[in-house]
Amino acid sequence: MRAFSISERLIDPRSPDRRPRRAAYALPTIFTAGNVFLGFLAIMKAFEGAMMASSGSYGYNPHFEAAAIMIGVAVFLDGLDGRIARMTNTTSDFGREMDSLADSISFGLAPAVLAFAWGFQFVDGNWQGLLEEHIHRAGYFFTFLFLLCGAARLARFNVQKNPIPKNPGRPDRKYFVGLPIPAAAGMVAAIVYAAGSAPLRLWPLSLCWLATLAILSYLMVSTWRYRSFKDLNLTSPRSPLTVILYGALIYLIWNYSHPVLLAMAITYVGSGIVIRIGGIVRRRFRHGSVEPRHA
Repeated sequence: MRAFSISERLIDPRSPDRRPRRAAYALPTIFTAGNVFLGFLAIMKAFEGAMMASSGSYGYNPHFEAAAIMIGVAVFLDGLDGRIARMTNTTSDFGREMDSLADSISFGLAPAVLAFAWGFQFVDGNWQGLLEEHIHRAGYFFTFLFLLCGAARLARFNVQKNPIPKNPGRPDRKYFVGLPIPAAAGMVAAIVYAAGSAPLRLWPLSLCWLATLAILSYLMVSTWRYRSFKDLNLTSPRSPLTVILYGALIYLIWNYSHPVLLAMAITYVGSGIVIRIGGIVRRRFRHGSVEPRHA
């Protein structure tokens, strides 16, 4: 007996053009709605964390930690809604626009609010408060820049068809052009989560946080190559080694979530930088090794 795929099982038998059932279109929408809900909750938790720190509690902040976790879970849901839509053959223009609007909230506005409340609002300045004031102003600018670059990244993703990165990779793999906004938001959440969720108080750390947001903003609007992993088929059979690796990763995340999630975020964000630098070095080495022709 032939096994039917998920898309075949969801086909409406009464449809002459073999369209999916109407209920099938609700599957990816549910994940998108969950994405929006988590982004909304993350913003609320960031506000609650700011109010808690305003009362003088500058230690561990459970609200900042909850906001970071919600953004991380939203990243996971965002990776599922598009994949489920493709698996069930229920992709649509409405779903694509809905997903972009959800991403602008969960991965643009929510991490920007969290980044400012955690990294700049409670910095302990000196020099009669002048340094603190300048850090606050810079914090407003760079968190807004993060949001703006994220929105531009989403708009470019929606209008471009088959974009080609500045440093094309293997033709059998799929790539993003620029750092995806969920990865940038995941990086912000992973840093806040790994740092113990206590708001930054030292101004040198806030300056490093400024630089981090600036780098993430640039990477989102760049044309550097990032692996999309859309070519991975989750329904295909897996080797025993792959199952062992997945199991080990789940175990590490469950027991050592702070360093493991931070390492995963840094690895993915840094992969585009390493690939870009490696391409520049290879091209210069190749051009330098070519001997000039003599007349």
